[in-house]
This record gives sequence, C-alpha cells and structure tokens, in this order.
Amino acid sequence: MTIKKTNSGWLVDIQPGGRGGKRFRKTLPTKAEALAYEAWLKTKVTQAPEWTRQKRDLRRLSDLVKLWHQHHGANLRATNTKSRLLNLCEALGDPVADQFKPEMFTEYRSQRLAKGISANNLNREHAYLRAVFNELRRLGFWKGENPLSKVRQFKISERELSYLTLEQIDALLKALEQNRDAWLITTICLSTGARWSEAEGLRTTQVRDGKVSFSETKSGKNRSIPIMPHLETELREIKTVTGRLFKPSYSAFRDAVEVAGLNLPHGQLTHVLRHTFASHFMMNGGNILVLQKLLGHSSLTMTMRYAHLAPDHLLEAIALNPLARLTVG
Repeated sequence: MTIKKTNSGWLVDIQPGGRGGKRFRKTLPTKAEALAYEAWLKTKVTQAPEWTRQKRDLRRLSDLVKLWHQHHGANLRATNTKSRLLNLCEALGDPVADQFKPEMFTEYRSQRLAKGISANNLNREHAYLRAVFNELRRLGFWKGENPLSKVRQFKISERELSYLTLEQIDALLKALEQNRDAWLITTICLSTGARWSEAEGLRTTQVRDGKVSFSETKSGKNRSIPIMPHLETELREIKTVTGRLFKPSYSAFRDAVEVAGLNLPHGQLTHVLRHTFASHFMMNGGNILVLQKLLGHSSLTMTMRYAHLAPDHLLEAIALNPLARLTVG
C-alpha cells in the first residue's frame, strides 16, 4: 500500500517508476493531499525518464559484436576481425554485455599471457573489443560506458629492427637466381620498401611511367614509388595471361634465406626486406619525411624507428655538450 495513516499524518511511500526505481516518502496532513501527491508523482514517470527504472540489457557480448559488424565492421578492409572477436567472446564466457567488467578482461588477459600468448596479440584483442563499444556508443546502439576504456594496454619494449648488409643482400639475390619470380619480388621490396604481399600481388597495370603503384595497402592508401629503368623493363617483359606478374613465391624466398645462411629474428622473414630498404635509405642520408611517404606510414612515429640510422643523427651531442665548450688551461 502506497498511502497509510500514521501518528503524524498520511504517509506516501511510492516508487512511481516501479521496483528498482526512485523511491519517494512524504507525510501529508490529509488523505486528500496524500492522494493528490501520489497522482502527481505517477505523472512524473512519463515526463521524466530518469524516474523510470531502466530495463536491463540482456544482449550478450557476441550480440554486440554482430551488431558492430553489421553496421560498421563489414565495411573494413580486414575480413577476419569478426571471427577473432567472436572467438574472444567465447573465451570470455560470452557474458551478458551489461555485466561485462574490466576485471573479467584483465583476468582473461593474464591467463593468456601465462600460456605464452604475446603481449602484442593481447593488445590487439583489447583494441578490437574496445573499438566495438566505442563505435556502438557513437551509433547509439550502446548507452552504457565502455568497460575497457580505463584498462591499460601492455607496454611493449621496442625491439631491434634487423636489416641486411650489402654482403647479405648480395648473397640472398644469388641464392634466388634459380627462381625468377622470387628474385624479382625481392628486388622490388628492396627497391621500394614494399611489403612482400604488395610486391607479390602486382599486376601489369601497376607498372608504368617509371613507377610501381601499390593499391589495397595496409594503410588503405595508394602510393606510387619510382623504380630503376632496368627493373621497369624486366617487369614489362613478363608475359602473363591473368594480369598478375608473379606466382606465389614465399616458400622460395624462405629456402633462399637458408641457402644464404641468413639468421633472421622470428617474425621478420620477408619483412626484413622492408626494414633493409628503410635502414639503408636513412644511412645513405635520406629524409625521414620522404621515407614516411615511401613506406606509406600513416604516422611519423612509425617511421622514426629508423631515424637513428641517419649519418648525422644527434651529432649535435658532440658539438653542444658542456665539455666541448670548456676551455682547458
């Protein structure tokens, strides 16, 4: 009963928004005043949504991922993001979305790290799932806070980028002489800084006017890089029916690396060619801003990893340190 007689008057005790909503208690002198006050409170429910108890969101984490993919993810270049996110939801137990807490993700992350999963991979999962909530909030499909907004990613120590010396480049190219496609792909990577997939997927229409044009790149931006005349000639002389210049040659490159006796860091097999281009570009006096455009980096921060290889990098330390200005005797 919402109205009852007490020693001090008539007590109104009501939750106009229903159980779980805001509660109001007030004692009035007469029953008529109490009834009027009760009626007024009930009308406020329709006028002030904050008085109405919010319905619980029973969607699961995987439901949000599917909604995100339908309205945003399907338009992204990466085709496996949805499956990766759904696998992540399953690993987390696919909780009801409004019950998903930061500690659930951090506990999952710690367990995965203990099993040998790299911090880089876990940071990517974190970024993907955080982006799902951000995008759904932007589109109006999620009203709550982003549960991962305050979870920090693992700090990754910058690893050394390996590159090939001139002697190693020569040994590698000699080991590739028996496979023309692999030799040319490698030459393109070393000449332009292209990723292996970009060079291997080249078509005849992408070589013209002394340049190689790369499309559907990782950054999503096309870029055209000048190449040496003799390389353009060799590429134009390739006869192809499909339009593609090369057949898949990754295995041939891997075999050549072994033949040449190159000991490369884990995960940098073909990518060492891109590092080699960038490293030699800077060592030979290249401009860091030009290198950014050549590599197609969206941020200069990525390119700055090669800055220390410039011949004049931080040379001011010699001329401008305090000892250089000290007069002896």
